[in-house]
Amino acid sequence: MGKASKVVRKNMRLRQDLIDRAKRILGTKTETETVEQALEMVAFREEVLEGIDAVSGTESIQDVFQDEGK
Repeated sequence: MGKASKVVRKNMRLRQDLIDRAKRILGTKTETETVEQALEMVAFREEVLEGIDAVSGTESIQDVFQDEGK
């Protein structure tokens, strides 16, 4: 995210109900802003999952509840 990128025009067939719902949820003003934010969220989700994969199996994450219930 944050990288400057060229803007290109796209012609797509999208479901209006999904655009309207995403627009309401995201609080965006335009359909373009809605689609861009949704795509940015997908890219961010990938970054988060990659980060979780990178630290899983390391001592970076500790189970603070492992002794509870014993």
